[in-house]
Amino acid sequence: MTAHISRRSLLGLAGLGAGTLVLGACGDDGVDEPGDPQTVNWWHVQDAEPMLSFWADMASQYEDSHTNVTIAVQPLEVEAFKTKLDGAVEEKRLPDLFQSWGGGALQQQVEAGLVKDITEDVREWIGQLLPAAVQPYTVDGRIYGIPFDIGMVGFWYNRDLFAKAGIETPPGTWAQLLEAVGKLKSAGIVPIALGGKDKWPGHYYWAYLAMRIGGIEALARAAEDQNFNTPDFVAAGEHLKQLVDMRPFQPGFLRAEYGSETGQAATMGNEGAAMELMGQWAPSVQASSSTSKRGLGDRLAFFPFPAVEGGKGLATDAFGGGNGFVVGRDAPPSTVEFLRTLLQAKNQRRAARTGAVLPTNQAATGGIRDLNNQVVAANLGIATGFQLYLDQAYPPAVGRQINDSAAQLVAGNKGPAQIVKDITRVAKQQ
Repeated sequence: MTAHISRRSLLGLAGLGAGTLVLGACGDDGVDEPGDPQTVNWWHVQDAEPMLSFWADMASQYEDSHTNVTIAVQPLEVEAFKTKLDGAVEEKRLPDLFQSWGGGALQQQVEAGLVKDITEDVREWIGQLLPAAVQPYTVDGRIYGIPFDIGMVGFWYNRDLFAKAGIETPPGTWAQLLEAVGKLKSAGIVPIALGGKDKWPGHYYWAYLAMRIGGIEALARAAEDQNFNTPDFVAAGEHLKQLVDMRPFQPGFLRAEYGSETGQAATMGNEGAAMELMGQWAPSVQASSSTSKRGLGDRLAFFPFPAVEGGKGLATDAFGGGNGFVVGRDAPPSTVEFLRTLLQAKNQRRAARTGAVLPTNQAATGGIRDLNNQVVAANLGIATGFQLYLDQAYPPAVGRQINDSAAQLVAGNKGPAQIVKDITRVAKQQ
């Protein structure tokens, strides 16, 4: 399964919302009469500010108005979450509410009977969410999860460092990006921050290059044929190797995590590198990870992943995804009610004001105050297509191999032709 979405379903991200109905009242504005005690075990990956505190506050508010319900919140770092969830899947005991990006992993959970079909539970209000955001959580026409956020991956850059290196405009082509890297290095500036230890940030480069060279259709075809050993995917690796050979990343990047005190986001937030390739959450994590806790402010800007000369893909095709939550098979009744509360327009507006969330409730898009997020939303609004993260779009084993293979290429341990053979071998085993 690979999720790719047409432009029609993306329209509206940059301005829909006026006149759209707010999610109906959930009965959580007042205190409910106590019922049977229920505990909702909730795992999420927003383990840094501002969303760490925001989700804790949402849980606390719900408990205050539902005295029989306890929300047991467990924030986890992304890789730790994936490992823990894999163990829960093997034991066939998933949490009641858990982070999901939809796609292939969700499809496997559905096929294993581990998650709850919530189609009927959400029928009254699901139409108020952006269709593009809901699609990855839909399997065979049935809904198993709800997205609270949607966005895209692109380059975040430091305006001042670009100017210092004599770069007047953001790169629009791959050749121009490599040229910019050369100028930054010549100016004594680290061009790119990368959390190599976490692997998934590196897969963004290979995935975007595959999109730009082969087009979104090539990614869908690879899933159907279980074959990544094609000229377009090899070429994606060759282009990435061009970048890697320039040594553009910060010292120690192979040991760096994404969100740690010395990781990718902190390197950007502390002006230790000129740019990073990351999703819509980047500005908020840069700020919370920086020494000042303020990040770059108005010195930070965004540009889409550049076009590749001669490639079949469109420069306006976006790569990314949303964050959402899926309900476990044995979750107590209050779980879906709590999830509905999180998606109320008033709460989505609050989430948007943190700068870490691009809301999926169309009535909440007016809450996007962060200028950087407005730029991301505008880019999504003109997107000609949308590709879900490859480590989520494909079956989990394939996604893990893509992350591993991209990391091996970035580290210089394997070449472009070898990694596509490795990914294909795993794909054919699924």
